[in-house]
Amino acid sequence: QVQLVESGGGLVQAGGSLRLSCAAPGRTLSGYAMGWFRQAPGKEREFVAGIRWSTGSTYYANSVKGRFTISRDNAKNTVYLQMNSLKPEDAAVYYCAARAAIVDVTPSRYDYWGQGTQVTVSS
Repeated sequence: QVQLVESGGGLVQAGGSLRLSCAAPGRTLSGYAMGWFRQAPGKEREFVAGIRWSTGSTYYANSVKGRFTISRDNAKNTVYLQMNSLKPEDAAVYYCAARAAIVDVTPSRYDYWGQGTQVTVSS
């Protein structure tokens, strides 16, 4: 079992920045792939970014490429999502998730999920 704890959401103006964190207390994440997903009201959960822990390889949805950056801290067993140039359409509940080995864009293929953190972007 992998417990994931997200933090860092909040209210920001359009054009602003936020950094989300996802920690796995007491658990090493080597061997896992981590994904950030988001879900806006009335919409399906969608892939935002992913990172393969072992190699550091990163993947992004086209809608966030160039604005968001996913990274990891091995010592802290934490993955981050730096979000810059935020737009109102980025507003959603953001979730981190973990699965074995490789990044996948399909939410159902992830085994472990955090509780989610709200991101609100005002125009």
